[in-house]
Amino acid sequence: MAEPIEIGLTFDDVLLVPQRSAVSTRRQADTRTRLCRGIELAIPVVSASMDTVTEAAMASVIAREGGIGIIHRFLPIADHVAEVRRVKRAESVVIETPYTVGPEATIRHAAAFMEEHGSAGILVIDRDRRLLGIVTARDVLFEEELDRPITAAMTPRARLITAPAGTPIEQAKEILHRHRIEKLPLVDAEGRLVGLVTSRDIRSRLRYPDATKDEKGRLRVGAAIGVRGDFLERAEALVNEEVDVLVIDIAHGHSDLAFATVEAVRARCPDVPLIAGNVATAEGTRDLIACGVDGVKVGVGPGSTCTTRVVTGAGVPQLTAILNCGEAAAEAGVPIIADGGIRGSGDLVKALAAGAETAMLGNLLAGTEESPGASVTRNGRQYKVYRGMASLWTSAERRDMPHEDELLSEIVPEGIEAMVPHRGGAAAVLTQLVGGLRSGMSYCGATTLAELRANARFIRVTDAGVREGMPHDVDPLS
Repeated sequence: MAEPIEIGLTFDDVLLVPQRSAVSTRRQADTRTRLCRGIELAIPVVSASMDTVTEAAMASVIAREGGIGIIHRFLPIADHVAEVRRVKRAESVVIETPYTVGPEATIRHAAAFMEEHGSAGILVIDRDRRLLGIVTARDVLFEEELDRPITAAMTPRARLITAPAGTPIEQAKEILHRHRIEKLPLVDAEGRLVGLVTSRDIRSRLRYPDATKDEKGRLRVGAAIGVRGDFLERAEALVNEEVDVLVIDIAHGHSDLAFATVEAVRARCPDVPLIAGNVATAEGTRDLIACGVDGVKVGVGPGSTCTTRVVTGAGVPQLTAILNCGEAAAEAGVPIIADGGIRGSGDLVKALAAGAETAMLGNLLAGTEESPGASVTRNGRQYKVYRGMASLWTSAERRDMPHEDELLSEIVPEGIEAMVPHRGGAAAVLTQLVGGLRSGMSYCGATTLAELRANARFIRVTDAGVREGMPHDVDPLS
């Protein structure tokens, strides 16, 4: 080997050197950043596109807190699209396509529809979209004659409070308050339904002022796609549902297959922001950017359930990967996402200081209430299942093979299934992480993440230095 072997470093190998700071309170620290070209976030957090981490519930919480969720791709296309739809409909300035039924529907149908879509009400319209009435969950709660027409249970149009199309949101808020109502249908001059304003959405705007939203006031959400099979059909269906960003997931992003996928998706869906990865080198970053991506995902093997480095012998320690990829991406003005290896706020600070503009979290969010992982109780403690997306059984579920023994014999897993402690709500986890990030910024004399990257000075530490930084020579209370 002609070239000398480079030393690769990860988060525990370094510390950030404290510097003179004018930051008097961590509230001065501004954590706004970019996910990719065209999408800004209030906090640098992305929930991982893993089937035990991100579906609609997680993505909605993350977006309300100022980050963004990437819904995993291991779903049928229709279900994948439905998860995106749930996030986009979770709140809005004006709901342009509210849930509706025709007057011929039964109470049973309306009740089932509201249950399926998690809606507290449904509007009744005729074939010309003229508003006939509204039915709420309360109207059908104790209804026994479920096969009666919906018109028998609805509040009719004559008794509804409505507003004209184009009513400003502040005026809609005043109407909702004055009449003590929850929903305000918007109608045109002919009485046709054109939208809906709800008090819940207005409350949410006030409660979550930093939420990540699109130009229509809807929560932003991303979705992952693969590189084989139905990926183009999936991408088009997701874009038709107005997904905000597509993420091309491939373990080895510095490959001809990844480049061909980027080009094919860009040709089919030219206007949607596109992130691709994973890579771990400056060359891989530059090549993906040259293909036309708007963001690059960095990390080969650092995840807690990933065994790629053990199985393949390939990878780059995550801090070195971020440093190298971040420098290359900065030349083109493209953000990178640090994907994997974040165990707490200290690692998050280091990743952002090294050049990442956001970090993708899996393990830290997998144990929360909003994650789709199964709950497990062991020795009186509650856990949730968390698994790498290249683990044995995850890979088996994705393969279309005729016999199980053939299937299992052909799989070479690069991940494991595991359990993580139940951590409560995702919002509380984010509060701790972002609070630690702001404190870390203050130690570096930074009020913005750009200043953090500019000011950062790393120092290597020994194993003894790592131990010194942990609680030691005491008996913890718990």
